[in-house]
Amino acid sequence: MLAQELAPLVAERPIVVGLPRGGVPVAFEVARALDLPLDVIVVRKVGVPFQPEVGVGAVGEDGVRILDTDMIRRLGIAPNELAAVEERERAEVVRRATRLRTGLPPVPLEGRVVIIVDDGIATGGTARTAVAVARAHGAARVIVAAPVASREAVALLAKEADAVICPEQPELFGAVGAYYSDFSAVSEDQVVALLAASRVLDGGVRVPLDGVSLDGDLSVPPAARGLIVFAHGSGSSRHSPRNRFVAQVLNEGGLATLLLDLLTTDEALDRSNVFDIDMLTQRLIAAVDWASDAPRTAALPVGLFGASTGAAGALRAAALMPDRVDAVVSRGGRPDLAGSALAAVRAPALLIVGGRDDVVLGLNEDAAEQLTCEHQLVVVPGATHLFEEPGTLETAAGLARAWFLRHLGSVGEAPATTSGGHRVT
Repeated sequence: MLAQELAPLVAERPIVVGLPRGGVPVAFEVARALDLPLDVIVVRKVGVPFQPEVGVGAVGEDGVRILDTDMIRRLGIAPNELAAVEERERAEVVRRATRLRTGLPPVPLEGRVVIIVDDGIATGGTARTAVAVARAHGAARVIVAAPVASREAVALLAKEADAVICPEQPELFGAVGAYYSDFSAVSEDQVVALLAASRVLDGGVRVPLDGVSLDGDLSVPPAARGLIVFAHGSGSSRHSPRNRFVAQVLNEGGLATLLLDLLTTDEALDRSNVFDIDMLTQRLIAAVDWASDAPRTAALPVGLFGASTGAAGALRAAALMPDRVDAVVSRGGRPDLAGSALAAVRAPALLIVGGRDDVVLGLNEDAAEQLTCEHQLVVVPGATHLFEEPGTLETAAGLARAWFLRHLGSVGEAPATTSGGHRVT
């Protein structure tokens, strides 16, 4: 309903920003329905020092602050006490913004129409601060949108924003959660995954094969320097938050990405297909063939990114297409399953493994010894198989981007390599 009411704004190509954490799932659905970019605006409540749940204002990015000076005076809050609370909340704003965007810069708001989305608005204090942050970033117009809000909050926000869009404004407003069938807490990891997914959602594609079609998501940034085709691992799909995050980082580096399901829904139900490396390889080759004919990607050099069993398919495909694959990256991969094809790989290969992924690390070490191409094994300290530990996936994604930019003929930083290979921790 909210997306429908916002649809008339699409022609102006606005930017959707969610208020973390609860507003982001709603903002994600709005951005997806209207095919618009998504980001966040981080704000924090400034609470009464001796009763933190009671707010007397809020702070946001770029030093924006809104304070209820009358309430502060009535409560007798000393300036030094207020300053201490503000300092703590400002530090949390910086930490959370960095964490949610995974260190990437915010989407530029200057000169754009900005739609601020929350899951519901009871008082409007947080949204007011977000409006101020958007204006501080140079937004041309600011729209506040929520599925449900109190009438008092809508009236208050109408004085701050250029418009307030809210399909449900009950006469007797209770808590926001009362209007949801599921109001479960939203974690920072969920917000990170939604932002990562939104940054690579560029267009759904279908890759035709003999008798079946594979579903994929293609993202081609302006002046793309190359195309990276993803081969996900066992039990995963193109919707994997980890692969979508890596794709986001590659997109930010000017690389196009194709996240592809190498198995149909029915095929994925048969566990043996997940380990059918020959099938995965042939499907990956078909995807490269398709991309070579697609107008948006035909002229781009190609790299392959594989995770888990997908890494084996990527290495085999590279061995079978030495003139068409320029680089390969494996993250937490099973290169050992590529078998004798390892010795035939000519494209530079980077193997990224978690330092705490003992079994897979050993398999990668054995596989690295069989590679005769330029290669490198990089161990990310503290990471387990899925790179779920803080900062480890960011490290892996940065390594992948640098490797592809180096070997796809563009300028980019990459770990030093030799004509052979070595291990780096």
